[in-house]
Formats: sequence, structure tokens, C-alpha cells
Amino acid sequence: MSMPSQAPSHNVPLGELPARALEGVRTRRMLAILFDLIFVTIIVAIAFTLLLVLGVLTFGLSWFAIPFLYPVVALFYNGMTISGPNMATPGMRMMDLEMRLADGHRVPFVYAAVHAVLFYISWTMLTPFILLVSLVSRNKRCLHDMLASVVVTRRASR
Repeated sequence: MSMPSQAPSHNVPLGELPARALEGVRTRRMLAILFDLIFVTIIVAIAFTLLLVLGVLTFGLSWFAIPFLYPVVALFYNGMTISGPNMATPGMRMMDLEMRLADGHRVPFVYAAVHAVLFYISWTMLTPFILLVSLVSRNKRCLHDMLASVVVTRRASR
């Protein structure tokens, strides 16, 4: 019996995606983002607590890292999970999604990290536009997906 978390080994280019690969992707992505925000916040809370304790031992020196904690954790969370064997964050896995390059290949860490930065920039500066772009995009891609050359699809349909 094969594990459902195993990623398929074949690469399907963006232009050849079956219609079922994009069914419900927008809704699932929104839920995945909520789950991932919860997971990142938990990791940050643990790291924050450790930094507070470490700050006492280092006479407050480690507290200088606190303002950078959330963005750094989010960047590595996104980069490591998407470039990993499951090609998805835990939230994306829960929603049966995966991310690949537009040519169908696995996303390298750098692309996944850039995607996270572009998501943050587009979310904070262009919130309505990232959703509008996915409504008119043929492959339901958001603006930051296009800039990072990635596509999010259903796992079972690739």
C-alpha cells in the first residue's frame, strides 16, 4: 500500500495541466494559508520563549533577534517545506495541494523562499490584486506565483 504523502515522480508542464488539477485550488489555498499561519505562529512562539530565556543568559544580546523572528521563520518554513519531498507546506498538504515550477519540476529552496517574500509583499501592498489576478488567470495563479514561476495544483491530479 503506497503512502498518500508520496509525491508523483512525473512532471507535467503548466500548459498541459488537466482541468481537475485546478479544481478548488483557490479555496484550498486560502485554508492552507490559515493553517500555515497557525503553524508558523506556534513555531515563532516557541522560538520567542527560547530567545527570552537565552536573553537572560546573554544579558539581552539575543533579544536583538526578536524583531526578525517571524519573517525568518516564515521564510525557512516555506522554503524548506515546499522544496522538500512533499512539495508543500503542512497546510497545503492538509488541503491536498502541491507546488511545482511552471515547467512541472520540483521547486528549489531559493524559489520557494522568493515565493514567500513575494507573497508577503503582494499581501501587504496589493491585497485585492492578488485575488483578482487568480480570478482571471487561466491556471488560477496569483501574481506572486507568476513572478516566482510556480503553480499550485491538487496533489492527486498531477
